[in-house]
Amino acid sequence: MEAEATPSLESSSVTSQERNLQLGGKSYRGNCWRSKFIVEVKIQLWLAGPLIAVNLLQYSLQIISIMFIGHLGELALSSASIATHQSLVLTCWYVSFVSFFVLRPSVHIYMHLGLGTALETLCGQAYGAKQNHMLGVHMQRAMLCLLIASIPLAVLRAYTGQILIALGQNSEISNEAGTFIRWMIPSLLSYGLLQCIIRFSQTQNIVFPMMISSGITFLLHIPVCWILVFKTVLAVRAQLWQTPSLFGSIFFFLMLYVKFSPACKTTWTGFSKEALHDVWNFLKLAIPSAIMICLEFWAFEMVVLLSGLLPNPKLETSVSSISLNSCWMVYTISVGLGGAVSTRVSNEVGAGKPRNARFAIHAMVVLSVTEGIVVGITTILVRKLWGKLYSNEEEVIRYVATMLPLLALSNFMDGLQCVLSGAARGCGWQNICSLINLIAYYGVGIPFAILFSFLFKIGGKVGHCFPFKSKFCGTANLGVPNPVTNETPITDIVPYVNREHVEVQVEQHENEPMLLNFCEAYLEDESLANLRTIEGVARSVDGNHKAPFLYNS
Repeated sequence: MEAEATPSLESSSVTSQERNLQLGGKSYRGNCWRSKFIVEVKIQLWLAGPLIAVNLLQYSLQIISIMFIGHLGELALSSASIATHQSLVLTCWYVSFVSFFVLRPSVHIYMHLGLGTALETLCGQAYGAKQNHMLGVHMQRAMLCLLIASIPLAVLRAYTGQILIALGQNSEISNEAGTFIRWMIPSLLSYGLLQCIIRFSQTQNIVFPMMISSGITFLLHIPVCWILVFKTVLAVRAQLWQTPSLFGSIFFFLMLYVKFSPACKTTWTGFSKEALHDVWNFLKLAIPSAIMICLEFWAFEMVVLLSGLLPNPKLETSVSSISLNSCWMVYTISVGLGGAVSTRVSNEVGAGKPRNARFAIHAMVVLSVTEGIVVGITTILVRKLWGKLYSNEEEVIRYVATMLPLLALSNFMDGLQCVLSGAARGCGWQNICSLINLIAYYGVGIPFAILFSFLFKIGGKVGHCFPFKSKFCGTANLGVPNPVTNETPITDIVPYVNREHVEVQVEQHENEPMLLNFCEAYLEDESLANLRTIEGVARSVDGNHKAPFLYNS
């Protein structure tokens, strides 16, 4: 008997191990549950590992840039901070509102990230339904929408300096901020395009090319940073220009792979006019996706603003920044796990196997809990040493040590929330997630943060009292719809994929009136019974018991 091979994920959403164990059937060899669970865990780890590496590498690119710029002095470091996060001193509430929610460059990145996540649903389900050519169409449609969305954002960036001056800000600071932010306009385009091709590849289970391209870019980034900072006169401006260049390089490597790799032969068939149609269906997923991402990231950045209003704001803001940076490092692991389960769920839902999708969620929850426990124990063990990596001030080190146990609890909830959010994206439930994020962060988290910090005088622990409360609420609410994946009619989850499937049958069986009648009935009421009947009739007509239908009874 051959030894069990490593799961191969690049050719099909259903692996040979899954077929051998008959994951979609009713009988299994040996201990069915354990065998099925082991196979599922292997598949998800095979997906999540490279995704975690990609997230860490891309996060490290920005950290390395800031580290090199910091060696040029405080002015250079402040300028880079202004350009990347727009950390300006704001004088009144309406200036704070406009700058925080509209002008911040990071907000524009969050919007592109959110718009790109709509492809996790569309491409993942199309791939599971064997509608391979639609992946390229969906990606082109997403790129077109992101490029159009970049135009008003680029205009905002171009006139940021003038807008801030009009709002009453210091003219010198505003002009400097506007200059640096204009240098970062190309990053809008490169980052948006990169998110599209990453989702296109991820939903096909093509993850190792993403990791390799990110790794090559990371290795080249260090010497290039050294040359730009210490051997050129451009210094900070060159570093800001390098950010879109890095994203563009990864995008270029991945496009070459998509163009010439046999793995993408059926999913990328060239540019198509189909991408210009059905834009509204994409936007119905993309807009809630962007809202969902922005609501979450805005809330975390508001923690730093709240810290600046506390007594001893210098200490509180420093500790809060250290804590949140540590959170983001661990968060890259959770995002990788969420991306893996999103791919598995969307592929299985698209294939018409909601039971398998449900099982994938359960397996990933177990992985997430295990990861949370390991990371939490490690965080607590290094709590007295971690602050020394960021500061030499004894007060800061002690404060960080008291925060890390709360950070461990927050990271544990992070993992569960990311997994359930990924499962929801795989099902196309972004509108539900955006509502849950709104309630959890702004109805529970931030009010609790204000209450505990300013009324009960807990101080900087606001930074982690807030995320724990909001994540607990969000995770609890996300856990409600996910277990019912098994009972949810497939037509309620992916009506747009089903309709495309039925329309293909209409084109292929123009001379079969009985089949056409059932197809027309389904297109009118989207009844699951009609969909099953269409499947049976088409198989009878074609004489093929493996007809590529979306629903498998």
